[in-house]
Amino acid sequence: MDWLSPENLLAALGVLATFGVLWYERLVPGQKRIGYRVQMDTRIDDASAAVHNGHRLHLLRGADTSRTSLVLLRIENDGFRTVTENDYITTRDGEHAGLSATFPGRTVIDVDVTEPSHETLRRHFEPSPTNPGLRSYQDRIDIPKVALNRGEHFKLLVVLTDDGGSGSSDGSGDGAETPTVKPRVSGRISEGRVRENQKNPRPSNRVLGLVIGLVLLLVFEPIVIRIWGDDAPPPRGCAEGALAVVGSTAFAPVMRDLAAAYEDECPGASITVDAQGSGAGIRELQQAGEEAKGRFPARLALSDGPKPDGHPRLKDHRTALSVFAVVVNDGVAARTLDLTRADLRRVYTGEIDNWRRLGGPDLPVRLVSRTAGSGTRSVFQGRVLDRLEPAYSSRDCRTKDSPEARVIRCEVDSTDQVLRTVRKVPGAIGYAEWRSASRADGLRLARLDGHRPSLDTVRTGDYPFWEPEHAYTYGAPPTSSLTSKFLDYMNGDSGRNLMEKHGHLPCAPPENRAVCEGV
Repeated sequence: MDWLSPENLLAALGVLATFGVLWYERLVPGQKRIGYRVQMDTRIDDASAAVHNGHRLHLLRGADTSRTSLVLLRIENDGFRTVTENDYITTRDGEHAGLSATFPGRTVIDVDVTEPSHETLRRHFEPSPTNPGLRSYQDRIDIPKVALNRGEHFKLLVVLTDDGGSGSSDGSGDGAETPTVKPRVSGRISEGRVRENQKNPRPSNRVLGLVIGLVLLLVFEPIVIRIWGDDAPPPRGCAEGALAVVGSTAFAPVMRDLAAAYEDECPGASITVDAQGSGAGIRELQQAGEEAKGRFPARLALSDGPKPDGHPRLKDHRTALSVFAVVVNDGVAARTLDLTRADLRRVYTGEIDNWRRLGGPDLPVRLVSRTAGSGTRSVFQGRVLDRLEPAYSSRDCRTKDSPEARVIRCEVDSTDQVLRTVRKVPGAIGYAEWRSASRADGLRLARLDGHRPSLDTVRTGDYPFWEPEHAYTYGAPPTSSLTSKFLDYMNGDSGRNLMEKHGHLPCAPPENRAVCEGV
């Protein structure tokens, strides 16, 4: 019964809780609610006490106030939903009134609106042809239909006179005594009710129960998973195990970030990146496949450009488009150096052996190249030189080992070594992955045929030095394997974002496929 896994049970509880909230909000009556409470109800001794904080109460000076009382009534929306003017249910006789406030045994002398939560609420109380505003009749005040958002309120300050049936028994009007019959607010609300409330009302038992249940669910979820989930499958898109990524040094920085990001999301996975060059990676993958004797080897080989012939079992997964750059020591050019592919061919054949010939300083040209088997070297020879590089002629990248050599040319093993050597050797020129080169100090990136290296110039077809990056597996990886899941991750949103951050163009989006295929 796999469906009884802890994840499924907790998901089901979450769904039930969600539907419970929706049911409570939609079906339980009283979600629209007008609450009221009496904040003050007291007698006043003399006319001066009737002036409360400057409100406009029209008591006549000198009038007998021995039976006069002052009431402060707060009316608010203490429900869960907005109450509109159309939510008030009224009778034909009182169609303009939304609520009624009654004061048994007393007569209303004057009333004023005070302390609204928003000043715009006052407009509901202003008389107009369609709204008579506040009206009082003997012991009753008709309150107009006031639209109230959740939590909004207003107050009524009411001056009343005692009819003689309430208050002190001796009729002395002692100011310390409070009238005995409480005021009441009544009315009808569509899908709601009007009720007397308390200050800071407590949530209902149903709401408290729902909240407590959700809190307990969140608290005990990790414990349930720990007890039941020892054999739980990895998260969606994850696989457990180990995977070795080999090959291209140009693509190694983004592969390290991709591996780290995947391991963060999938704790059961271990991915190592050991970049020794495209050719070395292809050979290692081929050997691992042959030694696996029918089992799938957990190897992924990255190559700048397609694999060489002679590896029919290797399956290609085109991943991204990489941009490369020609780099020179910053002593060669104070700013960006403009070179044509024709210039570079003359440099690499030895026809130009000093930078003076190209308008630069009096420095010998020193070629820093990659070793045989480098994918970046193959791309440079195929897309820029249109021929093979000259023979190796220098061990220190500064002097010729043989006087007969036409050029000073050394070879190094990786992208990082190219960048370090070109930076240190005066007059040096080399090639490397564009984004890594752009971040290195002591170098200048050359323009080729008048165009800078960038994804945009590659998209427009103006910049020539680029190549699709190929990921090879020994046969098709099993769907549930770490290799397959990691390839899916590389082509997903997270993987594509990381590739773009490193200056590579992902091949998975349809709009990039034509460029990646060289169409």
